Amino acid sequence: MNETPDPHLSREEMIDLLNEDLAREYQAIIAYVVYSQTLKGAEYTSIADELATHAAEELSHALQIAKQIDYCNGTPTTIPREVKVSDKPKDMLRFDLENEQETIRHYRQRIRQAETMGEYALSEVLRKIIAQEQEHLQDLADALGIDNPVV
Repeated sequence: MNETPDPHLSREEMIDLLNEDLAREYQAIIAYVVYSQTLKGAEYTSIADELATHAAEELSHALQIAKQIDYCNGTPTTIPREVKVSDKPKDMLRFDLENEQETIRHYRQRIRQAETMGEYALSEVLRKIIAQEQEHLQDLADALGIDNPVV
């Protein structure tokens, strides 16, 4: 989905978009919980611990997004996006990397949309979240032994 800032974005449309973001946060929580506990092999011990930390950070993001949805008089979704699983550790890390890239792209768009609407507090909340998401992206790229992908 290629979103562009719309100066006429309604509050209801923003609620829908934030609920999509919240569903991605739920997906991330579930993925990080599962992956952190199922990654096998000595070479994955430290990244498994890091993924457990990421799970807690994603929960914090979900709470912040849900609070913003409530502030806009919306109801937070209860449905996560689908979580991909694999018995191959590198696949799981790639899934997470792809999800973080998508999340960062959406939050960048959401920040522009919030500012266009004059919702500066929302854009500030999202800026703090995106900073952590970029750290997650870097951690995953490091674990995979690749350069940070361009988002």
